[in-house]
Amino acid sequence: MAEKLVFKEGFMQDATHEEKIAAKFVNCVMKDGKKNAARKVVADALMIAEDKIGEPALAVFKKAIDNIRPSVEVKSRRIGGSTYQVPTDIKPGRQTALAFRWLINFSRSRSEKGFANKLAAEVMDAYNERGGAIKKREDTHRMAEANKAFAHFRW
Repeated sequence: MAEKLVFKEGFMQDATHEEKIAAKFVNCVMKDGKKNAARKVVADALMIAEDKIGEPALAVFKKAIDNIRPSVEVKSRRIGGSTYQVPTDIKPGRQTALAFRWLINFSRSRSEKGFANKLAAEVMDAYNERGGAIKKREDTHRMAEANKAFAHFRW
């Protein structure tokens, strides 16, 4: 087994981009202010994924998040008594937030025992471009594609 994944307190100036994303993800997983518990769960999940895939944990996590990240979404816009679903581009911060949210929600709905195992399974599925979070991204893109005729209502 590889060396234990450790999250540093705060952001170091030499911290890599992947470490910052993982630290943000820990904050999203955290419930009731229990950050150490969230750190342990995320670290365990990434170690499980690293063991099964055979690549570094942070690289697996980064690729999984990049695979989940949506590039367009639809927003409701009311025009002249009708409501249209208008496709819009998403800012990078929101893309990451949506990816985190979908990954956590679909992990919680899995049938494995223990959240670390659920999270590891969903991360591995996202890494391999399958699973609930990837399906959600594809549905979002499909909805935007279907409504691209209303793109001229964008503002």
